[in-house]
Amino acid sequence: MPTRAPSNPGLYILQSDLLNLSWLAHGFSTRGGGFSRPYGGSALNLGFTQNDSRAAVKRNRAAFLQALGIPNGARLVTARQVHSDVIHLVTEPPAGPLLGDGLVTDTPGLALAVLVADCLPVILADPKRKAIGVFHAGWRGTVKRIVQKGVGRMRMHFGSRPGDLRAALGPGVHRCCYKVGEEVRENFRSQFAYADALFHEIRESDPVREKYPLLFLTARAPGHSVLPVNIFLDLVEANRRQLLDAGLLRRNIWASELCTSCHPGLLFSHRAEKGDTGRMMGLAAVRQPSARQLRTIPVAGDSRRSSRS
Repeated sequence: MPTRAPSNPGLYILQSDLLNLSWLAHGFSTRGGGFSRPYGGSALNLGFTQNDSRAAVKRNRAAFLQALGIPNGARLVTARQVHSDVIHLVTEPPAGPLLGDGLVTDTPGLALAVLVADCLPVILADPKRKAIGVFHAGWRGTVKRIVQKGVGRMRMHFGSRPGDLRAALGPGVHRCCYKVGEEVRENFRSQFAYADALFHEIRESDPVREKYPLLFLTARAPGHSVLPVNIFLDLVEANRRQLLDAGLLRRNIWASELCTSCHPGLLFSHRAEKGDTGRMMGLAAVRQPSARQLRTIPVAGDSRRSSRS
């Protein structure tokens, strides 16, 4: 379950033990402990939504960063998310808005975040290279393999080895509640040999029909009208499979058991609240080294430079 922030008793943060690393700050926000009023009062809405004020969202973001122990001087970097597979390497605060659904860096002092309200927030961390990535994985981004491509981008930019990477999948809509259309299943079938294992079906029930079947006879075969079948997607397993295929070890993948749609009192859910809801964050940051962590090492010639230990 989420842990309470010491500086704000109403603010709860979900974290993974896999990412409990001295150089890394990370967390998945929840619903309470903020300053937004449109979503039930004292809500920690971290997205600039239509119904909330920018001033409240900025206060919420500052409170969330403070709860994670990230100093005020750290720069928060987000992107305008479009359900894509676009991933940006961030080495400094961007001059303008970024368009995409993934961010990677090894630069201390940058806090990378994605915004969610049912889609999965995914954090990757490389303990050896001290590099991170954050990704927004809805069904469209998952079909486009955004987390699998994220592993590739970290390997390309930082030399990360998949076997070293650790992954945390934050709260999102789970297989119990993620009802989708047949077109979604067909999209997955076109990309993954194991697609059918990611879906299950539940036929709708009708107590009246079950008690009085003769009332529902039709002239068409098989003689009775057929109740519709609902299709459900396991988005968590879909992303876990991609991480495994990319080379991550199973023991290095953690997923929250919290379904956003099942816990609207604790988490924002676009589906459960019919679109009128706030946004949570999945955030990671490489901490700035303290003065005690710096040491001076010799390089070519007479010059000397500081290096992180």
